[in-house]
Amino acid sequence: MSLQVRLFGWLHCPSMAMLIVAAIMLGIMPVFPEPHLLEKLRMLMHGQLVRPIDMFDLLWHGWPLLWIALRLLTPGAAGYCRVRT
Repeated sequence: MSLQVRLFGWLHCPSMAMLIVAAIMLGIMPVFPEPHLLEKLRMLMHGQLVRPIDMFDLLWHGWPLLWIALRLLTPGAAGYCRVRT
């Protein structure tokens, strides 16, 4: 078993469909007045992301997208998901 599989195998445990649903739901909620993820990214681009709650919001609403990106960057670990019981 390679080091990459041992280090990044856990990224492939949830199904891609579940990650996509989480990314859509957390990315667009709340819809009104604008999606949180867009608001926080706009704040980041303008240098206004300074409060800890805003930083947490960016992390919370963006983690599924980050997970999907990391999963796509580690194809060698695909199919290896070992959950110990």
